[in-house]
Amino acid sequence: MHNESTINRRQFLQLLGCGVVVTFTLEEALSSNKLTSSQLLTVPEDQLSSWIHVGDNGFITIFTGKAEVGQNIRTSLSQIVAEELEVDISKIIMVMGDTEVTPYDRGTFGSRSIPYMGPPLRKAAATARELLIDMAANSWKTDRSQLYVENGAVKDKSGSRKIDFASLTKGEAFVRSVDDKVATKPIEKWKVAGTSVPKVNGQMFVTGKHKYTSDMKLDGMLYGKVLRAPAYGSKFVSADTSKAEAMAHVKVVKDGDFIAVAAPTRKAAEQALKSIVAKWDSTSQPSRAEIFDYIRKNSKHGNPTTKGNAASAFAQSEVKLEQSFNINYIAHVPLEPRVGLAKWEGDKVTVWTGTQRPFGVQEDLAEVFNIPKEKIRVIQPDTGSGYGGKHSGEAGVEAARISKAVGAPVKVAWSREEEFTWAYFRPAGVIDITAGVTKDGKLTSWEFHNHNSGPSGIDNPYDVADSNIEFHPMDSPLRQGSYRGLAATANHFARESFINDLAELVKMDPLEFRLKNLSEPRMKAVLEAAAKKFGWTGKAPASNRGVGIACGTEKASYIATCAEVEIDGDGNVKVIRAVAAFECGGIINPNHLENQVQGSIIQGLGGALFEYIDFKDGKILNGQMSKYRVPRFGDVPDIEVVLVNRTDIAPAGAGETPILCIAPAVRNAISNATSRKLYSLPLSAKT
Repeated sequence: MHNESTINRRQFLQLLGCGVVVTFTLEEALSSNKLTSSQLLTVPEDQLSSWIHVGDNGFITIFTGKAEVGQNIRTSLSQIVAEELEVDISKIIMVMGDTEVTPYDRGTFGSRSIPYMGPPLRKAAATARELLIDMAANSWKTDRSQLYVENGAVKDKSGSRKIDFASLTKGEAFVRSVDDKVATKPIEKWKVAGTSVPKVNGQMFVTGKHKYTSDMKLDGMLYGKVLRAPAYGSKFVSADTSKAEAMAHVKVVKDGDFIAVAAPTRKAAEQALKSIVAKWDSTSQPSRAEIFDYIRKNSKHGNPTTKGNAASAFAQSEVKLEQSFNINYIAHVPLEPRVGLAKWEGDKVTVWTGTQRPFGVQEDLAEVFNIPKEKIRVIQPDTGSGYGGKHSGEAGVEAARISKAVGAPVKVAWSREEEFTWAYFRPAGVIDITAGVTKDGKLTSWEFHNHNSGPSGIDNPYDVADSNIEFHPMDSPLRQGSYRGLAATANHFARESFINDLAELVKMDPLEFRLKNLSEPRMKAVLEAAAKKFGWTGKAPASNRGVGIACGTEKASYIATCAEVEIDGDGNVKVIRAVAAFECGGIINPNHLENQVQGSIIQGLGGALFEYIDFKDGKILNGQMSKYRVPRFGDVPDIEVVLVNRTDIAPAGAGETPILCIAPAVRNAISNATSRKLYSLPLSAKT
C-alpha cells in the first residue's frame, strides 16, 4: 500500500543528523526475526522496512545508525517505538550503529538523538501501526475505524476479534513508505514513554556479559601497536625496525610515516614497539604557562552578531564592568579508551570500534584505502562512554591498516597514556566580557568575545538592547574537538560568573538580578524551581561556606544550578550540595533523565575544580590517571534534581545542557564565601 503524502528515506535522513545503538547484536536480531542480511541490504531507501520489521514471532526490530555510548538512548528510543505500536518494550530489538544494515546517520552528538531520531522513529512506528490496522481490516472485511491496536495486537472495538502482529505480517517485510503526516500520540497520552522503564539489557552490563570492543577476540587475531610521535609538532624522519623484525612471531608494518607492529600477545607487541629506534624533527610549541597569551595573539576575527551599538551604550552606562576569563584544555577521560578491531575478507573489511560516528569512520576508511564504502562495514558495539570525544575512529583505521598489511585480524587498543595524548581535548580559550548596567540592575550593554574555545552557547539569554558577540577561531597547538556541552561550558562559566559580579556591583541578590533581566519563561521557570528546592536566600550559611547560582540554555533545553561550598583552613574547596532544575520539553524516561543530570554535575565538577592538561614543548605532562585529577567518590556532593516536565513541548536532548552551570555556580559560591573572585577554569588550578 502506498500513501501519496510521504517522503523518501533519503529526504528523511537528511533531516536527522544523528542515531542510536543496542545491546542486541545483528545476529540475534536476524535469528529472532528470521531475516537475512541480504534481505536487509536490498530494501529500497524509501521503504518502512528499512526502519522497522515485525517478525513472525512478534519481536519488532528497529534499525538506527545512532550509537549507544552510555547515554541510554536505546531504552528511550525503544520506548518511543513501543508507545506508538502499543507493544511491550521487551518486544523491541534495536539494531544500532551498523553501516551495513542501518540507515545512514551523521553521528551521535549534540544532544540530537531524541529530537532528531525520535520523530522519524515515531513516524515509522505510527505508519506501521496504521498499516497493521489496514491489514486486519482487509483480512476481516471490516471498517478500519472499528479497529485499534493494543498489547501487540489489532483488536475489534466490539471485543469479538483480535489478531497479533506476527500473525498479520507472517514475518514479511512492510512494502510502504514512511508517512510523514501520520498521526502520532500526543505526549500527554503516553503510557510507555514518559515512564521510568529500566535500562534495556541492563543486566548484561552489570553482570559483565556485554562485550565491548575491548573484550572482543577473533580466531587468529593479532594485537597491534602504532609508533607515536614524541610530541606535538614532531615530524617523522626515520625508524630502525630491525630489532622488532628479528622477534619471533612479530610482524612490522611500514607505510610512509605509519610504523606499526603486530604480535600474538599484547605484551609482545608492546616489547616490539619499544625496540624501534625512531628519529623525529621537532618544532617550537607553546606551553601551558603561555597558552592564553598565545591564544589572544593568534586568534582571528569571526562573524560578530551585533544588535544596536554596544560600545556607545557602554560608554553611557551608569555602572561598568570588564573582565577576562581563561579556560584550560581538558581531556575526556572515557571509561574505555579507543579500541578498533579489523578483519579483511578479500577486498572487503569489517571494523568494530567504539565511535560516535560509525558512518564517519566508514568514510575515513574509504578515503584511506581508496575503496568504495560498500566494501566497508563498521559496527559500533555499545561503547564505554564518549562525552563528545569519540567522533573519530583512529583505532579502527589503524587496526584496518595493520590487518591489511599482515593478512590477519588485528586489534588496536590505545593505552590510557595514548588516549590522554593523542585523542582531542576540550579547547582552551580566552573570553573577554564588557558590560554596562543601570544602578537599579538593568543591563544596558553587552560585549562578549570568545577566543578559540568555541561558539556554542555564546548567545546571551539576558535582555539587553545593545550587544556585540563574536567567536574568534584559532589554529590550536594541541588537537582539540567536541566535549560534552561543547564550548557552552566555557561560555556559560564566563557569562554566569560575570552576571554574578554585576549583581554584586549594584548590590542585588544574584537570583533577583537574573530574573530582572530575563524574559524567557522557560529559563525563569528552572531558576525559580532550583532556588525553591535549594532554599535560596543568597546569604552565606556559615563563615566558611557560600552559595552560588547559575542558569543557562543550550540544545533547546534549560538548566539552573545552585551550589553550596565549604572552604577549609587551607583554602580547599568542597562542594557539599548541588541542586539542579532541568527542562528539556516532554520527558521520555524520568529516572534515566535524572541520571543524566547527576552524571553531568559530577563530570562538571572535574572541569570546575581539578581538570587541566599540562603541557610543555609539545609534550603532555600529566597524561596518566595518577597525574590527572578527576572527581572521586569523596568529591560528590549531595545532589538533588528537579525535572520540569513540559508535556506541551517536544522532547529535546539531555546529554549536554545539565553540565553547563555547575562550574559557575561553584565559582559564585566561592565568591560568596570568601569575597574572592576567580576567573579561570579549573578554579583551583594555578593559571
